[in-house]
Amino acid sequence: MNSHNEWSLLEEVIVGTVEGASFCPLHIAEKQVVKKQYWDMFNSKAGQPFPAELIANAAKELDYLAEVLYKEGVKVRRPSVPNPDDFSKSFKTPDFECQSGLYAAMPRDVLIVVGNEIIEAPMGWRSRFFEYRAYRKLIKEYFREGAKWTAAPKPQMSDELYVSEGEFEGKDQPGDWATTEFEPIFDAAEFMRFGKDIFTQRSGVTNYTGIQWMQRNIGDDYRIHILDFQTGPDTMHLDADFVPLAPGKLLLNPDRPCTTGPLHSTFTYKGKTLDLHLPEMFKGWEIFQAATPELSPAKNPLYFTSPWIATANVLSIDENRVLVEAHETECINAFKAWGFTPVPVPLRNFMALGGSFHCATVDVRRQSKLESYF
Repeated sequence: MNSHNEWSLLEEVIVGTVEGASFCPLHIAEKQVVKKQYWDMFNSKAGQPFPAELIANAAKELDYLAEVLYKEGVKVRRPSVPNPDDFSKSFKTPDFECQSGLYAAMPRDVLIVVGNEIIEAPMGWRSRFFEYRAYRKLIKEYFREGAKWTAAPKPQMSDELYVSEGEFEGKDQPGDWATTEFEPIFDAAEFMRFGKDIFTQRSGVTNYTGIQWMQRNIGDDYRIHILDFQTGPDTMHLDADFVPLAPGKLLLNPDRPCTTGPLHSTFTYKGKTLDLHLPEMFKGWEIFQAATPELSPAKNPLYFTSPWIATANVLSIDENRVLVEAHETECINAFKAWGFTPVPVPLRNFMALGGSFHCATVDVRRQSKLESYF
């Protein structure tokens, strides 16, 4: 196991599975992210499978993604759901009850590899409490082969971790999080690795206590930087907003510009000239603006996320090759114009479940070493 950044030559990867994917009940943290027009559907269908056609098509897309990666020279591993109906079952701990789980579709949310250490995240949704189980067989194999294995403290997820329903109602401004600092929580997809420097944000599923735990765990060889995007409480995961493509090259979501640090540059979006702020360390970096997505929520349901996952949530095979959505023509052309080699793969059905290429994978091994790029 060896992975220090998001762009070095990819040698081994985990690709998720949609087996057993079920609608989850909406507790406060889930409500922050699931689009309001879907709330009634999720609550009434909690524990029931997602539409069969959607899941069948998403499964085909993941299988094809695995095939493409294999042909590009990458070893592909897949998780194993202990029982297909696990996510449909209710469960109870001493601190909370939950009507059902969700899925094991997004390994990036559950796991992060830092050097030779694989870390299980203490995720912030009650419905995802047992999601790690689908990856334990693989993790044990990596451990036996010499990897360091760390599971972050499993959260209690008692009511103290969340604001009350009354506090949550009507909150839609930056910083109006549904979660408190009661205990460490984070989703692994909230951390983007640039060698010795790792960037993150406070969100509805990642609190400052979780970020602090992460910094202490990985040690002084790494520096974690907290960014602010001044976005609403539905913010969740950094990997569709702030994506490194190579040393000195950064892909940003123009709909969620970073507001941390001094003025870096200006850009045009929707006919307006906007300021882009970045930490001083990014001076001299080449900034790319993700193409406006062609993906339409009217045609493709997006239960958990915005259409920007179609053009910003990409996966680098190396500093040149980038996995991109096959239907996003503008995105493909943009990567070509920027000097990259896009590798088109269809993933639109899978995107309904809340992620794209980066979310659907975890890079276990890259041909990389620990170094600073600033």
